[in-house]
Parts: sequence; structure tokens; C-alpha cells
Amino acid sequence: MARAFRLALLIGLVAGVLVSAKVSANTQSIEVLEVEGAIVPVVADYIDRGIGEAEDKNATVCIIELNTPGGLLDSTGEIVERIMNAEVPIVVYVAPMGAWAASAGTFITLSAHIAVMTPGTTIGAAHPVSGGGEEIPEEQMKKITEFSAKWMKTIAQERGRNFEEAELAVTESKSFTDVDALDCNLIDLRANNLKSLISQINGWEITLANGMEVSIDTTNYETTRNVMTIIERFLHAISDPNIAYILLSVGTIGIIAEIYSPGTLFPGILGAISLLMAFYSLGVLNAYWGGILLIVLAFGLFIGETLTATFGLFTAGGVTALVLGSLLLFPKGGGAWFQVDPWLIAVVAIGITAFFAFAVSKIIGAHRRQAKTGREDLIGKTAKVQAALESEEVVVLLRGERWTAVLEKGRVKPGEEVIVTKVDGLKLYVTKKNKEVNK
Repeated sequence: MARAFRLALLIGLVAGVLVSAKVSANTQSIEVLEVEGAIVPVVADYIDRGIGEAEDKNATVCIIELNTPGGLLDSTGEIVERIMNAEVPIVVYVAPMGAWAASAGTFITLSAHIAVMTPGTTIGAAHPVSGGGEEIPEEQMKKITEFSAKWMKTIAQERGRNFEEAELAVTESKSFTDVDALDCNLIDLRANNLKSLISQINGWEITLANGMEVSIDTTNYETTRNVMTIIERFLHAISDPNIAYILLSVGTIGIIAEIYSPGTLFPGILGAISLLMAFYSLGVLNAYWGGILLIVLAFGLFIGETLTATFGLFTAGGVTALVLGSLLLFPKGGGAWFQVDPWLIAVVAIGITAFFAFAVSKIIGAHRRQAKTGREDLIGKTAKVQAALESEEVVVLLRGERWTAVLEKGRVKPGEEVIVTKVDGLKLYVTKKNKEVNK
């Protein structure tokens, strides 16, 4: 009886494993990527990694949740190329409600096999702008705009979308709500949430770049969120104009502090690390070198103020160079996200001005103060009486040295304290030190 029970239990376990394996085999894998913020190189690397892992897992579909104000053209090109040549179906989902896929986001959305938007979202305004600060001649800007418009048209045609409306997003900076985009055949669906999206794309037939036709089956699926790694999130966070500006300011102030007070180490180490991160961020954002050089000049003048007595001249020049460099670092033509907040510039400039105004006032005060050296420095010091000599003379101990002193008034005993009032050659003039009486 016991043997029969054990046999039945073993059969049940084996059957359970087989059923579990079958269910697992029938479960469709859906990879979900999250992109929020500017399109910069680290985002392109993240999407490339995410799509690659989806391909390795033979996922049914890879969904990219997108919310971006725009980004760099080179990074956008890498992402579009990766999406259009993916070996799994790619869905770009503009979400959540209130999100947008402006500029670079429009190219990315339209390049997907399936483009979806949440109600209350927007795409469009993809006119190219300068990201490096330099003024682009009108003729050259016209060529860049024409190229971008043709690129948008090619993407839309490849995906069977309305290329005429897509071109207007570039040539006229036209924007589209989710309803407009669906009516104009720029997107394929509207979905309130991820679950609704997955339900709606069930059964869709997709042709991949390699010519393979696949059918999306989401009857039994399992979603996996493939988020950015800690390093990717960190690099993405510092790839921001305001963060880059703060890092540059903190880094240079740290170096100035180390130069002003050698050996403190912490300001110098913090400054060096901040500068390295700032240079990475500025390089990623294609900052204008003219602005960077003006800011470097500004902090060079600040260093000069700490090493020489210019009584504020270097500080005034430094603040002027700092403000001009800050304004030129990321110009307004670079888009709303590609700028340093004017309030941040004002706070940094005022803070540095206040700091160096304080430092200059101390320097001026030191220069105006009369120098006291040698015996003149003894006036006002306290000495101790060692012995009383004839008439008004006493012997006092001052700074470990015995002096002959003239007592100007009163009488003193050995051990009492006196105050030096005058120095005449090798003779001191002293007066008895008044003692406070505790009541």
C-alpha cells in the first residue's frame, strides 16, 4: 500500500513538471523598455541593449514606452536604425497621459512596427535645431531641414504611414495630439494602458527587415521590464544642460579652493571628479566651445583674484565672462530642453560674486591695516613681574624673555601682571593690570 502511494506521488510530480514546462513554453515573452528624458548616447545604447536581449529571448514583441522632449540627431539615427532592423516586432508607446514625443521622439515613434499613443499625449515639432551653439547659415539650415524631411518621409513610407503629414512635423514644426495622429494615419492605435495595448496588438502580422513574417500572439503573455542599469541612469541624469553647468561650476570652485588652501584635499578631489563628469556631459551634449572657454576664462580670473591683490578687478571680469559663457553654452535655438535655466545662471553668478566680494573686502582690510612687527608688536601684551628694582623700575618676563621696565604708576609685587604701553629701545613702559572683582 505504501509502495503504491509513493508511486502515485511520483507520477503526480512528474506530470506537474511536464504541465508546468508546457505552460512555460506556451507563455509569450514581452519585453518592456522605458525611455524618459532627452535622447542622448546612453539612451541609444540602452535601447540597443534592450532590443538585443529581446531578440536573444525570442520575445513576441518589444515595447518601448517613450516620453521625450527631443534629443541629439546622431543618437536618434542610431535608435531609428536599430528599431527598423530589429529581429522582433517593436512597438513604440507614447505614455503616460500628458507625455510627448517631440522632435527626435517623432522619428522614433514613426519608425516602430506599431506606433501607439496614450490619450492626452502629443508628437511632432521635429524641425532640426542647432545643438552645438554655432550659428548655422540659412542655406545650410535649409539643407539640413530638407534632409530631415526626406528622412522622415522615408521612415513613414516604409511603415505605411502618412508621409505628407509626417514631413510637416519637420518643415512646419507641426504637432499632433493622439487623436490627430490616429486620424492622419501617423500611428496605429490609441491605448489607455499597457494591458489594453497588448490586448489590441494580438494577432497582428508584422514583416521584419529580414523579410520574415511573424504573428504577434499575446493570448498568454508574461511582461518583463528591462530598465536602465544604475550606471546608465547615472549617465543619463548627468547628460542634462543644467546638471552639466552645476558640475562645471562645482568642479572649478573646488579646484580654486584647493589652490587657495593647498593640502585640504577634499575640495580638490571633489572638484576633479565634478570636472570629469562635466566634461563627459558637455561632450555628450555637443556644447559650444566658445561658451566653455569663456567659463574657463572666468574661473581663471577668479583664481587670479585669490593669488593677487587686484581689489575686485579680476572678480568683475570673471563674473562678466561667466555670465556670457553660460548664455552661449547652450543657445535658445537648441530647443527648450537644450538650455541652462536662466535662474540657475543668476544664482551661480550672484553666489560667486558674493563670495569673492567677501574675500576682496578681507584683502583690502589686510592691506589697510598697519603692519606690526618687531618691538611694536609688544604693545598691549601682558607681562609678569619678576622683581622690583630701585624707584620705578621692575624686571618683567615677556614671551620667555626678561626685560627691564618702567612702571608708569602704582606699585607692583613679584608675580603680578602688567600691560606694556610703550617700547623705547630695550626698555618697556608698563602699567599695572586691573583685576576684575567678582561680586
